[in-house]
Amino acid sequence: MSPASGQAFGRIALWVGEAGLARLRAARVAVVGLGAVGSFALEALARSGIGHLRLVDFDALRPSNLNRQLLALRSTLGRPKVEVARERALEINPDLAVEALPAFFSAHEADRLLAAPLDFCVDAIDSLGPKVELLAACVARGLPVVSAMGAAGRRDPQQVRLTPLEETRVCPLARDVRKRLARRGVRAGVTAVWSSESPAPATRRVAGGEEALEEETLRRGRVRRPLPSMLHLPAIFGLCAANHVVWSLLDAQGRPG
Repeated sequence: MSPASGQAFGRIALWVGEAGLARLRAARVAVVGLGAVGSFALEALARSGIGHLRLVDFDALRPSNLNRQLLALRSTLGRPKVEVARERALEINPDLAVEALPAFFSAHEADRLLAAPLDFCVDAIDSLGPKVELLAACVARGLPVVSAMGAAGRRDPQQVRLTPLEETRVCPLARDVRKRLARRGVRAGVTAVWSSESPAPATRRVAGGEEALEEETLRRGRVRRPLPSMLHLPAIFGLCAANHVVWSLLDAQGRPG
């Protein structure tokens, strides 16, 4: 460990002790999806002393990302998100081991993208199909996972919740994730970050007589109607997910009092 890294994480050690900091440095965490939620989760994990990050995203940064994605700057537009994320994480902690995987999560890629060893996974995918594939794959492997549900069209931070997925309500994305997982026999094992606030009407579309969030139906390459979103709630979702990961890792060895 470099002297600079020791100084950078000294205040964490004051809270969790050297043993707790060592536990974080030994941890291996995957962040799948590096958009508005995932970029803030990555930031918090890198600044919390996590020692190994596996970053998964197939997309490049675009002008429409500038209002809410931490990685999006005028200087980074057009570049793959995983490359920019890797550079930023190493600027924070040069001792960090970073795997940058430009990939779209699918059942076919699950073995490679979730290859052991991993201690935790952050699901920040905004597409229903790949999201369900990732969550099912994590549960099947016994890999702890925290999943971000719909953040678009919400504005009240006091309604952000962290619970088992089966306890979610109001959120249409969470509802559809639960249904699809249940068809696979998965009814537990996923922690969710979600909002109890009803999404803004502008985020909804009508299909088959039923309302459904556009974010529920995204697929790779599909042209989509933009969703109304600012930075604040997606950032809170990402930070909540990272906080859950960090304290879960510490709890595994006995949380400092």
